[in-house]
Amino acid sequence: QVQLAESGGGSVQSGGSLRLSCTASGSIAAIIKMGWYRQLPGQQRELVATSTSDQITEYADSVKGRFSISRDNIKNTVYLQMNSLKPEDTAVYYCWSYILSGLVQRPYWGQGTQVTVSS
Repeated sequence: QVQLAESGGGSVQSGGSLRLSCTASGSIAAIIKMGWYRQLPGQQRELVATSTSDQITEYADSVKGRFSISRDNIKNTVYLQMNSLKPEDTAVYYCWSYILSGLVQRPYWGQGTQVTVSS
């Protein structure tokens, strides 16, 4: 069994910064990709940023230049540094990871952490 544990959400004023962390634990053979999605009320979950084990990254256009994703492969941890936050960044942020556990590759999700940006 695999678990993703997130931390670092909270409330901040517009222009502020937050750092999210997510650590994968359990029966992990390999972590292929890790990243972050977010979901606003009544909307579909959307990609924020992802990173492969080789640190190849992908970002949503809305966060490019403001957010930075990084990984610590030793700790099975992914970070999301969020700078210049805007009220429209307010959402529940979910950690996501594509993991090989045993002989099965599949996506896993964290429980979500709230990020609130006030104007």
